[in-house]
Amino acid sequence: MRHAERKIKDKETIEALLKYKDVGRIATINRQGFPVIKPVNFVYLDGKIYIHSSKKGEKSDDIRRGSPVCFELDEPIAFVAAKGPACAANYFFRSVIIKGTAAQLTDRDKKRKVLERLMEKYQPEGGYGAIPEEALKKTAVIEISISKITGKERLG
Repeated sequence: MRHAERKIKDKETIEALLKYKDVGRIATINRQGFPVIKPVNFVYLDGKIYIHSSKKGEKSDDIRRGSPVCFELDEPIAFVAAKGPACAANYFFRSVIIKGTAAQLTDRDKKRKVLERLMEKYQPEGGYGAIPEEALKKTAVIEISISKITGKERLG
């Protein structure tokens, strides 16, 4: 990290961002060698990132081929307008970047558990029914195993 003073050293802060932020981004490398990044809903569970996905598509194809993955989330806090030179403008934020490997879950019970946790995260008020068996069969759940995790912040 170029600015070591911006490193988030507190593991609880990183984990809080992973637990409570709504949107992350997953990057893979496609067949042509280009990085591809997509916004995703996710849940952080047992030290891993889980993403609801389709079994088909570029992201799933890349993961099946063994593409390394990068996962990112950020928390914008404030833009500070410049008073004087343009380079005095600033942006306050927190972010987390994860590098790792990914695979589609095949264990039915684990998929159900992750999908239930996703529902709890995104619809905490409840009111939804059980996940139908047919939907469980059609849905992919991607598990990201974390090799490296870093957090960065600029708060003022």
